[in-house]
Amino acid sequence: MYDYFLDGRDNYEVDRIAAERVLAEVPDIRPTARANRAFLGRAVRYAVRSGIRQIIDIGTGIPTSPNTHEVAHAEDPRVRVAYVDNDPIVATHAGARLTSAPNTGFALGDVRKPQDILDTPAVRDMIDLDQPVALLLVAVLHFVSDDEDPRGIVATLRDALPSGSHLVLSHATADFHPGGFPETVRAYRNSTASMNVREHAEISTYFEGFELLDPGLVQVPLWRPDGPVPSPEELRRIGFYGGVARKN
Repeated sequence: MYDYFLDGRDNYEVDRIAAERVLAEVPDIRPTARANRAFLGRAVRYAVRSGIRQIIDIGTGIPTSPNTHEVAHAEDPRVRVAYVDNDPIVATHAGARLTSAPNTGFALGDVRKPQDILDTPAVRDMIDLDQPVALLLVAVLHFVSDDEDPRGIVATLRDALPSGSHLVLSHATADFHPGGFPETVRAYRNSTASMNVREHAEISTYFEGFELLDPGLVQVPLWRPDGPVPSPEELRRIGFYGGVARKN
């Protein structure tokens, strides 16, 4: 569905049908998805320019170019990127579109089991946890329910990372949609994924143990924009916060 929202070509009829149901309820999901993807690119470029040479991208999804490794390798082709997703279909696409590139790998793994991800040979072979890592949790934690402890998930991953590592995180919110964004929650429930939108204060707690970098946790178009900033009316359609933080 996310690939479809981004006008990608790697999606199936069932995805398109489900995505159109979501768009019928929440047309703002498309500009939000695109703004989130642009945030991913800016954050990855920042991390590489800051000296990071390893990336773990959890919740990869079906590849939609430009992918994380494409952005990173445009800065430095030596950057190693380990993609992680829990969908076998993503694994199939990864073999053709991601891992064929140098310095990239893919592992099946579920963000709800963070220690298993860290222990996966495909991740261990690609990533040296004694050296700084950029951990990407982009548009993934809102698919984790409160009962599944998203804060604990991030803490487990954080504790495994050395000083100098970066956390890149974005998350859906209802803060800019009066009424709590129930259409989005309902539309996703009618698909296959649950959606757990959260407020700014709660999302901020996921950065505990990190130092949030300027400009903090903001709507994704406002994180270090490299082009025109959306108008206030356009920003009201963007239901995602994003931030980048450093572990000291």
